[in-house]
Amino acid sequence: MASSSSSSSRVKAAMAALLVAVCLLHYGGGSGAAASGLCVDYYHHSCPDAYKIVQGVLVEAHKSDTRIFASLIRLHFHDCFVQGCDGSLLLDTFPGFESEKDARPNNGSARGYDVVDAAKAALEKACPGVVSCADILALAAEISVVLSGGPGWNVFLGRLDSKTSNIASAQNLPGPNDGLKNLTLKFNAVGLDTTDLVALSGAHTFGRVQCRFVTDRLYNFNGTNQPDPSLNPAYRAFLIQRCPQGGNGSSLNDLDPTTPNTFDKNYYTNLEAHRGFLPSDQELKSDPLASTTTAPIVDRFAGSQDAFFKTFANSMIRMGNIQPLTDPSVGEIRKHCAFVN
Repeated sequence: MASSSSSSSRVKAAMAALLVAVCLLHYGGGSGAAASGLCVDYYHHSCPDAYKIVQGVLVEAHKSDTRIFASLIRLHFHDCFVQGCDGSLLLDTFPGFESEKDARPNNGSARGYDVVDAAKAALEKACPGVVSCADILALAAEISVVLSGGPGWNVFLGRLDSKTSNIASAQNLPGPNDGLKNLTLKFNAVGLDTTDLVALSGAHTFGRVQCRFVTDRLYNFNGTNQPDPSLNPAYRAFLIQRCPQGGNGSSLNDLDPTTPNTFDKNYYTNLEAHRGFLPSDQELKSDPLASTTTAPIVDRFAGSQDAFFKTFANSMIRMGNIQPLTDPSVGEIRKHCAFVN
């Protein structure tokens, strides 16, 4: 005779498979997300207040942490680029298990895990065992952008949480010192194109970054002992005051010095004026390869916030559809985001 726990697991697996089938039937001819078993109203019956619950947690968190919205969209980005949007980034390290949190691009800079945990706890109280941690990241990213003045989009849902992580892949996330060629290759590797690269980079229109990521541009660009010639002189002088040579590399600076907490098109107007903080940002406009690839897209977004917002929303949907885990025989709904069940 089957135990009650195994019977419950089979029921949950059957329900998950049924929901995937419903999503395919409902949205099957429409979007890539739907074709992977994701749909907008995935929790319509099982947890109808999921969006409002996550939104409430984020609003409360923002009262004491103005950086949290930018931090949460970065978590979603870093999760999706490593074995798909499966919540693998949220898993903690334990004996015999290396977490993506410990990878160089995440260690000491990725943050917001506590807010994800708070959202998970609130959802577990309202509808236990229903909403995945991977879907919480997707919801939190959209809510964070909207609450910062940016566009909303249809958040396709139905992802399961992985039981594995991939620290080796996490070491190779798109990085602040990547040139345009490397950035393009890394985006193409997960099915995203040049337009997605430029649009998603626009998330750097809000948030903070440490001085250590700009030090070489200020004092020793490409080993020349000279500043980066593509850096606006007035902006460079400003950053030298903020990030003195030999100073505290962990000091924080606004990615966008004009409207640092607002989601708008100023990231692109900054690139036009050579005020990109990260090397990987300015590359989109200044790299020799950019003139026929990314620079025209930067110009278009700098001239039209509507064009940026519309493209960004579409690119976020595309990113959220990177290898979503929907097979209940492989994934699960974690009870706690930092641990497998």
